Amino acid sequence: MSSVPLSAQLINLFASVILLMAFAMLAQRRVLPLINLFAIQGAVLAASTGVVAVTTHQAHLYWSAGLTLALKALLLPWILHRLVRRLNVKWDVESLINIPTTMIVGIVLVVVAFNVALPISQLSSTISRGTLGIALASVMLAFLMMITRSKAIPQVVGFLAMENGLFLAATSATYGMPMVVELGIALDVLVGAIILGVFFFQIREQFDSLDIRHLERLKDS
Repeated sequence: MSSVPLSAQLINLFASVILLMAFAMLAQRRVLPLINLFAIQGAVLAASTGVVAVTTHQAHLYWSAGLTLALKALLLPWILHRLVRRLNVKWDVESLINIPTTMIVGIVLVVVAFNVALPISQLSSTISRGTLGIALASVMLAFLMMITRSKAIPQVVGFLAMENGLFLAATSATYGMPMVVELGIALDVLVGAIILGVFFFQIREQFDSLDIRHLERLKDS
């Protein structure tokens, strides 16, 4: 039996940590630790991309790893921390359903994701094809976090975590996207985070809260 290469083991390990961080964010009740978990997930994603780059000698993946580290692990968490301080956010992360139920739903989604990704990963020839199921599961868990949170900042973190999962899926299936596409997505995410920061201040000014359920009042206006 041929042993699994060390690089493949490292990639699988990093992918498993990314999935673990997705579950941790799903169960997190405090906003600052939630942002920190997102930063850790971004750093692990950058490390995984770096291992793929070293193994396959794909030059654009070095840039992808550096961009992911700078944007997902450093810049965006710094922006979110600054927003939390400026908005003086002290509340817990409120969920529309309780955490145990959310975790059970998350486990079901992971099972579904692995079954959906299995035939696709068998068609891929990349060294990271085994992480495609984890990538899809991370996307679904991030989407679950978005739809089960009632506050704006956790929903934004969920959206950014979903983009992490999509990036991992792209690396797993095809060794990433073209550099122009990755730069465009990175710019869109950064601009989106800044716009959402302004949006947070507007919600806070109008409703004295970041609970998005207050926006339902606009339907009656």
